[in-house]
Amino acid sequence: MQTGDDHRDGARAPRAVGIAPLHRPEDGLAGFLVSGRWPDSTREWVQLLTLAVRVATTPGLLPTTSLFSASETRPDDDRVPDAVGLVRLVGRALDPAVAERRPSEPPVALLLLHPPAETPTTTPEVDVVASGCVLLPGAPHLGLDHRAAWVEAEPDGTVTRLVSRRGVDPAADVDTAVLAMLMAA
Repeated sequence: MQTGDDHRDGARAPRAVGIAPLHRPEDGLAGFLVSGRWPDSTREWVQLLTLAVRVATTPGLLPTTSLFSASETRPDDDRVPDAVGLVRLVGRALDPAVAERRPSEPPVALLLLHPPAETPTTTPEVDVVASGCVLLPGAPHLGLDHRAAWVEAEPDGTVTRLVSRRGVDPAADVDTAVLAMLMAA
């Protein structure tokens, strides 16, 4: 899967952001391999979140609400020479030890994914959706706002809800509060 800005005006398009889901039989969805380059805008992070939520709709792949951290740690695998980093599973939301597995380096982004069994739909005509949130940590004391986005998608990939905000107070939303606690732990 690839995401990135589409340039149709004849200008050379920037290198695409490649996203590949990672699966471990014991964990289900273990994260995502990011190749090419990192998303460099809120819009591209929303596109990455949308792909992640679509993957989370796959039955049995995401056993429960799960937290992921994006880091520039490259995989040790030479089969993906243009890999730039990983979005790794940190743990399950209800696991009390998840705070102890806080990323050792400041995360580029934090994601929270909810499987269909744990996502109440916000659209009346829709019965089954997965959802997720991405938090892009800022430095408010330096004038760099926290940014966040929320996505819901059906199993066929249809996005039923997409919200993106800057200047987010992480404590004002349950999903961003959980991600901010992971960041601060």
